[in-house]
Amino acid sequence: MKIVVIGGTGLIGTKLAKRLREQGHEVVAAAPSMGVNTLTGEGLAEALAGARVVVDVANSPSFEDAAVLSFFETSGRNLLAAEAKAGVEHHVALSVVGTERLLGSGYFRAKMAQEKLIQAGGIPYTLVRATQFFEFMGSIAQAGADGDAVRLSTALMQPMAAEDVADAVAEAALGKPVQGIVEVAGPERLRLVDAVQLFLRARQDGRKVIPDARARYFGVELEDSSLTPSGTPRIGKTRFAEWLGRSAA
Repeated sequence: MKIVVIGGTGLIGTKLAKRLREQGHEVVAAAPSMGVNTLTGEGLAEALAGARVVVDVANSPSFEDAAVLSFFETSGRNLLAAEAKAGVEHHVALSVVGTERLLGSGYFRAKMAQEKLIQAGGIPYTLVRATQFFEFMGSIAQAGADGDAVRLSTALMQPMAAEDVADAVAEAALGKPVQGIVEVAGPERLRLVDAVQLFLRARQDGRKVIPDARARYFGVELEDSSLTPSGTPRIGKTRFAEWLGRSAA
């Protein structure tokens, strides 16, 4: 069947498109660089013609409060309207575990707005909420930079490899709409500060990592439940140490 991947040239999108093609599906990797822009509507009708499934793994280029909200609301409305006209049967979107617990952050308020649009949009849907990716540990370290040190929360997280995220999203795209949320997570829980410490050591980055229970994550103070699944998630196969060894090499 024809599947359109919005954000198909990004970290998750490229892996997802590859998996779906390997299983024999016709995949359109849609992105502004490919002439498909969900903010303006450019190329949407053409990309979605004949598609049975649309998977949205796109992310906002800006995390500033107003900009990220505008991105997810505008993109979501345009995409859902185009899907309705094209007769799309299943809308799959990638979201974030703990979104409803992180609404002090403009980014997560925007993700919640996106989820609500999808839930009210009339297209059968599946929301795949994933935990933080291993691949973003460097960005988390930069966000916590404090002079020559890195100051980070001591809260628990259950991060996962982008490869495993793509597997979970592909599974959702090829399944029936669940009309709800599917959670996916890594196989082990780690303290945020410890995960980043391990990441920096693997890359021979000697900055001191300072545990701070009050340190903010995307503007929000965390609790142990903030970034961890609340139900029984689908568990990825890749352990953090294994991924660190491969990526450092």
